[in-house]
Amino acid sequence: MYNDIVDFNDEGVVTLGFLDSVLGNASEVDISAIQNDYARILANNERIEKAYRLIRDMFIFTDKRLILVNIQGITGKKVEYHSIPYRAITHFSIETAGHFDLDAELKIWISGTDTPIEKKFNKNLNIYELQGVLASYTLR
Repeated sequence: MYNDIVDFNDEGVVTLGFLDSVLGNASEVDISAIQNDYARILANNERIEKAYRLIRDMFIFTDKRLILVNIQGITGKKVEYHSIPYRAITHFSIETAGHFDLDAELKIWISGTDTPIEKKFNKNLNIYELQGVLASYTLR
């Protein structure tokens, strides 16, 4: 079910795209700048509350779900939107960046799957803030 937007690395861990895994690059996005771009995939009365760009892909936190946006191909015209209701997230973990390990990691387990979705971020992203955002939605 998740294989269309995810890749498995050598350790069997799910990653969301080759380039963002290699570059480990993420930054917070101003939601007012993307609200119109993603309005067509939102439900009535659903609103974007937080978003992070990962190279071309995005993590979008709405008041109802987590949306993983996977921009595919060289032109980026093909886009997959993976919707994860917060109630489907069974647990998650973060791993902070170290002195020699420059990447922080977020792992999200979805009900019905054994392998987590794993995302790597550079140390410029506040992984504690991201974890706090995810916790605030999943613990409602």
